[in-house]
Amino acid sequence: MPQPRIKHTADDENEVHDVGGFVDAGRCVVTPVVRFPAAVALAVVQAFAGIVQRAKTSPVATAADADGVVRSQTFEEGDVYMIEKPFDGYVADRYLMDFYDVTDRDICSRMHLHTGLRFVRMMTGPDTLIRVGSLSPFEVTHVEGVTPFRPEVFADDLPDTPPEVHRIRHNLIVPPCSFVDMQIPRGTSHQFNAVGPHAVIDSVHPEESIEVFRERMSGYRMMAQTVFLADTLPPAASCLATLPDPGR
Repeated sequence: MPQPRIKHTADDENEVHDVGGFVDAGRCVVTPVVRFPAAVALAVVQAFAGIVQRAKTSPVATAADADGVVRSQTFEEGDVYMIEKPFDGYVADRYLMDFYDVTDRDICSRMHLHTGLRFVRMMTGPDTLIRVGSLSPFEVTHVEGVTPFRPEVFADDLPDTPPEVHRIRHNLIVPPCSFVDMQIPRGTSHQFNAVGPHAVIDSVHPEESIEVFRERMSGYRMMAQTVFLADTLPPAASCLATLPDPGR
């Protein structure tokens, strides 16, 4: 049976749904992968971030190609470069994101969801952590003797919601100098906020070109597969409260 559309207006790049009545379609599954010495983690994160930053100044990456794809773009969480795009017979693409430090701009990203599933690898360097949020509890993979650490998890009230709306936000911390994977089902809420200067994401979107047809979009645009659960970006305090020390 075909999956129903999620968006009200397929081409809207800032569509907002009512957070009070929203129900996640699934739960995010998180897998800690590895922790590195600080120098190793810094080198890896800077190498990925460097690709994204070079793309920002590239006349080729910042212009539409023959398929109408602009590889270098800006999202709420950071600068993005589509390192691999879909093509006939292969519906997936891959993004790299160089995170903003929320303390630099005094804003946090909004809770949101996508019209297709996502696979995300979060990577941090020294003195940097990523706070991941969802309206549903995270399922954390732990294989004794293999999984290198257990990430910190906690819950708080979702900030900046109307007085009559009370939603619990579930949080998970990606600690400094670590790789953590997250599988995000279609239609499942999440948000990322980096605290510190060294954070990147390597993200695979296995349904990206399918989403164009399923949602009946008029063309391929990276942001048009996103649905937000808040009208505006909240201040940095909304994702800094109750955080551990990123330098630990």
